[in-house]
Amino acid sequence: MSSPITVLVADDEPDLRLLVRLVVEGAGYRVVAEAVDGDDALAALARLSPPPVPTVMILDNRMPGASGLDVAERVLAQTPEQRIILFSAFLDSTVRERADQLGVRACVAKADVRRLPGVIAAVVGEE
Repeated sequence: MSSPITVLVADDEPDLRLLVRLVVEGAGYRVVAEAVDGDDALAALARLSPPPVPTVMILDNRMPGASGLDVAERVLAQTPEQRIILFSAFLDSTVRERADQLGVRACVAKADVRRLPGVIAAVVGEE
């Protein structure tokens, strides 16, 4: 991919947003927005332009207001090509199934944060 890979990170925990930013930027990707909840993620996405910025959205599932799956459903209904990674401590089979049905590209457990750069590369098609 010739243009830089950009990332939007949505998580209600500031420490985890920072950790994701450090891991993602350490791999050479650019975080273009951070959001504190699902509604903030939707607002941040609306502010970013022109599409396809961000290349990838990393969404926590359990956030106040709209969950990561809620955000994914709304975004993918309008922009099915948007690459979304669900990043959650609670990835049971029901959550994974729903994410798959919606078109979420990958699910990553928060304990596996170091896997994010490889997962981003995979969903963007670099691996």
